[in-house]
Amino acid sequence: RRAAEAGRDPAKILIFNLQTVILGETDALAKAKFEEYKSYVSYEGAMALISGWTGIDFSQFKPDQALENVPTNAIKSAVETFSSADPDTLWTPNALADWVGIGGFGPLFVGGPETVADLLEEWVEETGVDGFNLAYAVTHETFIDAVELLVPELQKRGVYKKEYTKGTLREKLFGEGPRLADGHPGAAWRNLGELNRGRQKERA
Repeated sequence: RRAAEAGRDPAKILIFNLQTVILGETDALAKAKFEEYKSYVSYEGAMALISGWTGIDFSQFKPDQALENVPTNAIKSAVETFSSADPDTLWTPNALADWVGIGGFGPLFVGGPETVADLLEEWVEETGVDGFNLAYAVTHETFIDAVELLVPELQKRGVYKKEYTKGTLREKLFGEGPRLADGHPGAAWRNLGELNRGRQKERA
């Protein structure tokens, strides 16, 4: 709606969601891997990370202190953000550390190839998201698992390419030419030289 109000074609604006996936050959193996990853999460590191993101010094709170009871607007705003991800969670610094320790603020899927593929397709169907930007939990294991386990399952379902197509990224995403369409707001800035000369004449 907002895109249309701004004169843009909503179909020409693609949304890619941040997504972390923990994969295993089976759901049980994926969950075991997730638990192993969690054992390496640093509470202090997670608190430093989220303090940097929010501008709130979380070291001032006790690990099990309920953040919703802290009388500051900054905390209230942050808790509203956390609550939108999981409204049933009582948010404490410990809970935040568990959440951002793997995957950051993005959604986290844990499971075998079929389970994760089901979840990704469900997101596409329910939200209309155009794709996913996969974040890593462990370099390079996360991406190896995605290539070896998830991609074949998605290809089997016909929702992931089996070969690369020629052209620029813009052509691959939109199926059009390599440059911005004439109706795109950015197209007005193609010839900066002429724009600058026009502005100079106006000032004169």
